[in-house]
Amino acid sequence: MNKIKLIILREYLTRVKKKSFIVMTILGPILFAAMMVVPAWLASMEDTDVKNIAVIDSSGVFLNKIPDTDYIKFEYLQNTSVKKVKKNFADSDYYAVLQILPSITYEPTAVHLYSDKQPSFEVKSHIARAMENELKNQKLKANGINEDILESIKSDVKVRTIQWTKDGEEKESFTEVNMILGYASGFLIYFFIFLFGAQVMRGVIEEKTNRIVEIIISSAKPFQLMMGKIVGIAMVGLTQFLLWVVLTTGIVAGMKTAFFPELGTKNAQEVVVEDLFEQQNLTQINQIQPEEMDKFSKVLNAVKSIDFGLMLSAFIFFFLGGYLLYGSLFAAIGAAVDNETDTQQFMLPITIPLILGIFVMMNAIQTPDSPVAFWFSIIPFTSPIVMMVRLSFGVPGWQVTLSMGLLVLTFLGSVWLAGKIYRTGILMYGKKVNYKELWKWIRYKS
Repeated sequence: MNKIKLIILREYLTRVKKKSFIVMTILGPILFAAMMVVPAWLASMEDTDVKNIAVIDSSGVFLNKIPDTDYIKFEYLQNTSVKKVKKNFADSDYYAVLQILPSITYEPTAVHLYSDKQPSFEVKSHIARAMENELKNQKLKANGINEDILESIKSDVKVRTIQWTKDGEEKESFTEVNMILGYASGFLIYFFIFLFGAQVMRGVIEEKTNRIVEIIISSAKPFQLMMGKIVGIAMVGLTQFLLWVVLTTGIVAGMKTAFFPELGTKNAQEVVVEDLFEQQNLTQINQIQPEEMDKFSKVLNAVKSIDFGLMLSAFIFFFLGGYLLYGSLFAAIGAAVDNETDTQQFMLPITIPLILGIFVMMNAIQTPDSPVAFWFSIIPFTSPIVMMVRLSFGVPGWQVTLSMGLLVLTFLGSVWLAGKIYRTGILMYGKKVNYKELWKWIRYKS
């Protein structure tokens, strides 16, 4: 046991001191933070120039019917032509000229937008939506349906999901949050298993080709060496993951303070109320404020509905269980070959279950209680990915216990199996290994 601890310590310290570990530990949080902050920064840098658009409506249908926005204004011109406006376009402050032909009621393409630059998608889509709505209203009115009836038939349905326990306690749940949380957890486990499993394989190959293993094996058994390497790299992975979380949080908080100081000065409720005061009078505020506050309370309730303790503990268990299972198999492959190019023939049986787990995870997001999702969350080779998705929606305790138990048993079995390959292959050089040869190694008696 002491030898395993020494090997674990050696693997851990050797890898955390590498330049690649330090670089990725620093670079990773910067990239993650950029993914969260840059979109908000780009949104704040969007074009806020007012675009004045001249409208020449030959149909007479859309006069003052296309609504203005904060950055798009429409000016309706009469007794003029597109040719005249285009002639003086350079001296005007128009962004574009919108021509609506009389045939618009039966010809969808009877709308032309002229400009000396490529009009933005926002402008085109706003004009198209406004005109489609107006044409629809005109046709409905032509059939005797007035505007009051049109407004009265508009309905907004929001389905609230309520879960109740065996004790009769009711709790509101949020399907969208569960979907995002389950997908993120499952994908992260898939990513880390591949990343750190490949590190185990490369580490074994490197020590084997450098003949360092011949020195180490003289003082430790092959099984101890393999277990120490797998656990040591697992600790490296957890260390890097925790550092990523801490550093990413710190970087995001710092960037918000530096570039978006207004986000940290007021709470969300104050921002909503102040925005409403700027845009609406007091009577309108009394009507709109409850709706805005309801949205804010829904966000808070969605966050509160997440059992972070359960999800975090389950993530750590299934990550470690999945990694130790596949890490032992990666170590066996590394011991069986002399270089990384020879690993391809043995990688397929390992990668297929992981990739299959990703596909089943997509299905489990939609139907977490389906037979396919159930069985693949129990089978140890896919359970670390699929069970994390199902856990976010709620899983009976016996299913979680069964999945965890089978994962542990399969891990122990894979370590025993990989150990038999490892003890022979780690000292085997210059021989092309196939599945028949691996089977012989497994059958060798100590």
